[in-house]
Amino acid sequence: QVQLVESGGGLVQPGGSLRLSCVVSGTILHIYDMGWYRQAPGNQRELVATVSIGGSTNYADSVAGRFTISRDNAKNMVYLQMNSLKPEDTAVYYCNAKKVLHIGRPPYDYWGQGTQVTVSS
Repeated sequence: QVQLVESGGGLVQPGGSLRLSCVVSGTILHIYDMGWYRQAPGNQRELVATVSIGGSTNYADSVAGRFTISRDNAKNMVYLQMNSLKPEDTAVYYCNAKKVLHIGRPPYDYWGQGTQVTVSS
């Protein structure tokens, strides 16, 4: 019902910048929170940033002040602007959308295929 496709990943030197994009298609009704998660080899998937339908944002401490999440509801897209990148930011970044089917119950999570971000000199 919902498909997410990420793009914008690549290789960048420490201190550089990248902007990730995610386009959402399908049935977008009742999708509220969206976000970006990342997973490095040998690590668990971790939250990077989230943005609600109203625009409220949350960031992991490790990226706060460097990353900015935003969304364009008219275009069904969510973005992650990444500045001052560090080697520890290297990971596969996944776009996430949460669809609330029943109020008061956990939302259903949709995931993109992931895009690789490598920060290395």
